Amino acid sequence: MYTGTPQGEVVGLSDKIVHDLDGFVREPDSRNVEYTTDPSANYDTLLCGLLRPRRQLRNYLQQLNNYTLIPGSTLSLAGSDRFYRSDPTNRYHDYIENTYGTKVVTASVHINIGISDPELLMRACRIIRLEAPLFLALSASSPFLDGKATGYHSTRWGLFPQTPSHVPLFASHADHIQWVEKQLALGTMQNVRHLWVSVRPNGNGRPYDLNRLELRICDLVTDPISLLAITALLEARLLQIIDNPSIDPLTQSRFSPAELIAVTARNEIAAATASLDAKLQHWQDGSSILARDWIGELYQEVWAIAKQQGFSCFLSPLNKILREGNEAQQWLQLHKVGFDAQRVIQQAIISTQEREKELESKLCSSVTA
Repeated sequence: MYTGTPQGEVVGLSDKIVHDLDGFVREPDSRNVEYTTDPSANYDTLLCGLLRPRRQLRNYLQQLNNYTLIPGSTLSLAGSDRFYRSDPTNRYHDYIENTYGTKVVTASVHINIGISDPELLMRACRIIRLEAPLFLALSASSPFLDGKATGYHSTRWGLFPQTPSHVPLFASHADHIQWVEKQLALGTMQNVRHLWVSVRPNGNGRPYDLNRLELRICDLVTDPISLLAITALLEARLLQIIDNPSIDPLTQSRFSPAELIAVTARNEIAAATASLDAKLQHWQDGSSILARDWIGELYQEVWAIAKQQGFSCFLSPLNKILREGNEAQQWLQLHKVGFDAQRVIQQAIISTQEREKELESKLCSSVTA
C-alpha cells in the first residue's frame, strides 16, 4: 500500500516502517510497503489478519507526522516522473529502476491458495491464467495517474511490464522447471522471483518446490470484505477444478496453447481498460462475453461449492461489486460529475479508514485491544 498525507500526496516511508515495525517489507521504491497475512482456511481469521497490520501501520504513521494509507494502485496524483529508492545498495533494485522505471511503483494484492500437488497446481495455473482478467475486472482501482484519468480502469496493469515478455501455459511441472532454468540462463529472469505474470506457481524453493497458486493480477482492493469475496471466488473455482480433472485448456479449448496466450493477453488489456464492462473472448469456445456476465456465470457455478465448504457468506458480496461497480468505476463516476482526481482520492482515504474502523468494531474487537 502507498503511504502519504491526508491530502493524497504519496510519501516514501518504507525504510522507517520496515526498521520500526515487524511484518512489513520494503519494495524497490520507498513510497509503498508490503505486508503478508498468515495462511488460514478460515475467512474470519483472514479478515482480522488483513485489518490488524493496517491498524498497526496507521497508528505508526499517525505518530510519525499524521501520515495515512492511500488507496489506489498507481501514483494517482503525482510522482511518476521519478524513482525513490528504498535501498540504494540493492543491485536487484538497480536493475528494476533502470529497466522499468516507475511503471513498477504500484500497489496491488497477491492472493495465494495452497495446492501441494505440483501437476494439479500446473493445471490450476493454466485455467486461472486464462480467467485472471475476471479478477482484474473485479479489483480495478487505478484510473488515475499524475492527476489525470488515463482511459484505463487499471492503469497499473495496462502499463505494468509483464516479464518475461512471453510466458507459456506450462504443460507439466517439468516443463515449468525447464522453462525457468532457461530464462535464468538467458537473463530474461534475474532470479526466480522475476516472473511477473498474472498467475504463477509459488513456493519456498521455486521452481522445484512449489505449494501454492499466486494470483498477481489484482489491483489493490482496500475493502477487506470485497477482497475476501474475490478470494472466495478464486478458492471455489479452484475447488471445482480440483474436483473435475477434465477442466483443462490443453484438452477443452478450440484454441492451441499459443492462441490461448494471445486470447488472454487481449482479454487482460480489455479488462485493464473497461474492467467489468470489458468485452472478453471465452477461452473454451471463443465466444464474446462481457466480463461481468462471465463472472456471474462462474459465481452461479461455484456457489454450491462455497456453501458446502462453509464460506458462501464471504462469496456473496461479489454481487455488490457487480451491481455498484469496482473502486475504479466508482471513482470515475465521481470524476464524471466534476470531482477532480485529488478530491476523489482524498474522499477514498477517509472512506477506507472509516470502513476499517467499522469492520474492526463489529468483527475484530481483539484487533484494537
